[in-house]
Amino acid sequence: MPTKTEITVEEKLRALYDLQLIDSRIDEIRNVRGELPLEVEDLEDEVAGMNTRLDKLKSDLVVIEDEIKNKKNLIDEAKSLIKKYSAQQDNVRNNREYNSLSKEVEFQELEIQLAEKHIKEFRAQIEQKSQVIEETGEKVKAREDHLKHKQGELNEILAETEKEENSLISESEKFEKKIEERLVNAYKRIRVNVKNGLAVVAIERGASGGSFFTIPPQVQMEIASRKKIITDEHSLEVLFSLFHHRFKWKLHLAKKSLPMNIVVEF
Repeated sequence: MPTKTEITVEEKLRALYDLQLIDSRIDEIRNVRGELPLEVEDLEDEVAGMNTRLDKLKSDLVVIEDEIKNKKNLIDEAKSLIKKYSAQQDNVRNNREYNSLSKEVEFQELEIQLAEKHIKEFRAQIEQKSQVIEETGEKVKAREDHLKHKQGELNEILAETEKEENSLISESEKFEKKIEERLVNAYKRIRVNVKNGLAVVAIERGASGGSFFTIPPQVQMEIASRKKIITDEHSLEVLFSLFHHRFKWKLHLAKKSLPMNIVVEF
């Protein structure tokens, strides 16, 4: 029965470095979008909120119009009652009945005055709310135009980069499967904790490509030997020697075809 070939440290480093190259390109694509997706989302929320307020104001107008109708009906009823009580006063038999009807007439007259006062207040509210509706409508249109412009920008960027990004994400997932889980978890943890997203960096001119602190010669030799995974004590990034003996790494970025190819020359 054939035995399972153990992956060497050098192969693990190569796989990690390949994964870093792919993920760095994904980061570049997302940086092109920048804050635009969040800006579009905020604008959508703002427009939705303004439209909700606009609908509420319009609903308030309907309620106020109904209140005005109710008050007008109350006035009509009060006038009918006044007419009725006035007619009854002509047929009373004593002062007590007359005074009682007079009080009813006075009460209905007060009801009319109060209703007219309310109608006047309601009409003032309608005028004020109508002005707010007009101003809010203009603001909504302006924000919708701005949102449309920003969505156009975002859609244009997505159209240019979405295919490439999806291909890169697929490649990243493939490379992750080639690496043992604990290394992938450590790699992701480092990427989250560093600003530039670099978990695997090369040594450049004797210094870490991440923290730029000088690496002692002895440590550089250990890194170049690729016998164990060594991290930068300042940034905790995995250090990798790009050039070692016969191996030379190249990264080819295709603009609109396959996003990335890693080539090893012997």
